[in-house]
Amino acid sequence: MSNAKFTLPLPVNEPVKSYKPGSPEKIQLKAKIQEMKSQQIEIPLIIGGQEIKTGNTGKIVIPHNHQHVLATYHNAGEKEIQLAIEASQEARKKWASMPWHERAAIFKKMAELLTGPWRATLNAATMLNQSKTVYQAEIDSACELIDFWNFNVKYMEEIYEQQPYSPKGYWNRLEQRALEGFIFAVTPFNFTSIAGNLPTAPAMMGNVVLWKPASSTVYSAYYLMKLFQAAGLPDGVINFIPGSGSKVGPKVLESPLFAGVHFTGSTGVFQGMWETIGKNIAKYKTYPRIVGETGGKDFVFVHNTAHVDEVVTGIVRGAFEYQGQKCSAASRSYIPKSLWPQISKKLKDTVATITLGDPEDFTHFMNAVIDRPAFNTITSYIDYAQKSEEAEFLTGGTYDDSKGYFINPTIIVTTNPHFKTMEEEIFGPVMTIYVYEDEKLDEALELCDTTSPYALTGCVFCNDRYEIINITKRLEHAAGNFYINDKPTAAVVGQQPFGGSRASGTNDKAGSMINLLRWVTPRTLKETFDPPTDYRYPFQEEK
Repeated sequence: MSNAKFTLPLPVNEPVKSYKPGSPEKIQLKAKIQEMKSQQIEIPLIIGGQEIKTGNTGKIVIPHNHQHVLATYHNAGEKEIQLAIEASQEARKKWASMPWHERAAIFKKMAELLTGPWRATLNAATMLNQSKTVYQAEIDSACELIDFWNFNVKYMEEIYEQQPYSPKGYWNRLEQRALEGFIFAVTPFNFTSIAGNLPTAPAMMGNVVLWKPASSTVYSAYYLMKLFQAAGLPDGVINFIPGSGSKVGPKVLESPLFAGVHFTGSTGVFQGMWETIGKNIAKYKTYPRIVGETGGKDFVFVHNTAHVDEVVTGIVRGAFEYQGQKCSAASRSYIPKSLWPQISKKLKDTVATITLGDPEDFTHFMNAVIDRPAFNTITSYIDYAQKSEEAEFLTGGTYDDSKGYFINPTIIVTTNPHFKTMEEEIFGPVMTIYVYEDEKLDEALELCDTTSPYALTGCVFCNDRYEIINITKRLEHAAGNFYINDKPTAAVVGQQPFGGSRASGTNDKAGSMINLLRWVTPRTLKETFDPPTDYRYPFQEEK
């Protein structure tokens, strides 16, 4: 142990590279994409540092060219899950007691590697596997993940520095221990940064992790795992176990050593996991931490003092960047009748300029949705609206899966504020608009607050400060991340801690100290310097 109090440098947000024509980053990324496309790799499980091939395999295809296979991957079974639990507990013996600054150094190195030599690899993997534009990949698989690691280690330091008051004669101390057992990290397809953060945030705090990435994005997850190893993360601290959620989840959750879950995904899956945890509660060595970010039906609320161009830009970017597959993507809008003629025309004209296609063509604003199940689900909502007398299409309503899973940016206008596409999560490039009478502002706010069971993100466009105050208060519980005169997407680590409540999750705010506090269990220590030598108290004397 070093006899020194170490201090980490203050983190700053990673700058977003431009990828302008002729730039070094664009040349390097284009070459990396071609290199990775030319190879079909085989992805093993990684348990205790060992690569394991089960023979039970699945395929990863490019969403915008679904005939192109990027990789085959091996699925974990019961045997491999048990091996992962055992490997995690062996690693825990040293990892949980490693000095915090030594753990921090590993994650700082991850950030540094991703800033430089690994940036093109992770961005290319994300563009190919998740069909993201270069900008969407850059702000996700590079910048946000670099920020998670740089900011989280500083939050870790601040957590450990928090100490109680000590009166004269006593020294009170507080230490933060890793949880007993292991953490189960279950990550989604849509953000490589989330796939990187969910297993590493608990690991940073001294925990060991079993990590199940989304089956559709095992490819980019595998490169993350290789980056963890390159940064020197000890074997067994994070164990990479791709597989079917219905098979992996129950086996993991029945272990007495299960100490917590870090989850991003659907509300239904999370609620099912919570139910299973409840049924198994008597088995566990400790009460598990349950942390989840789930669905959203994120809104844009427009006041009649809003600027039309700002509203249109907010809706288009909020609803259609990354094909509406962000947890925070705008999915429903409430627009005053007085502004509707201007907004509708501007929206129609703007969306008409959007092109979608292969992300290797940097001119495209949109690409493909992630896979066939997503394509089928999203288009079923479009088909439903096509048949309804309560809806009309301002834009889109068309799609094509002959080469890739492409859905044109779709704006539905409904006369029913409770229309199906106003209420249900779609997770695709479909925005539904309800036009309200200007004098019925209060009624529209009530609809916005109560229509959806979710409460993840939302925004208001308004230029009357009294009404901004009013609307912000009225929608207090409608969104965990609320934006004023901005789209409801693109939370930045260290600036807007991310998470929602109601059916959107436990609101434990990824990218903040709040989240990291869930992965430790405190111990209070009291040392008395002059202990008493007689049990009697002064009050016992009568005279």
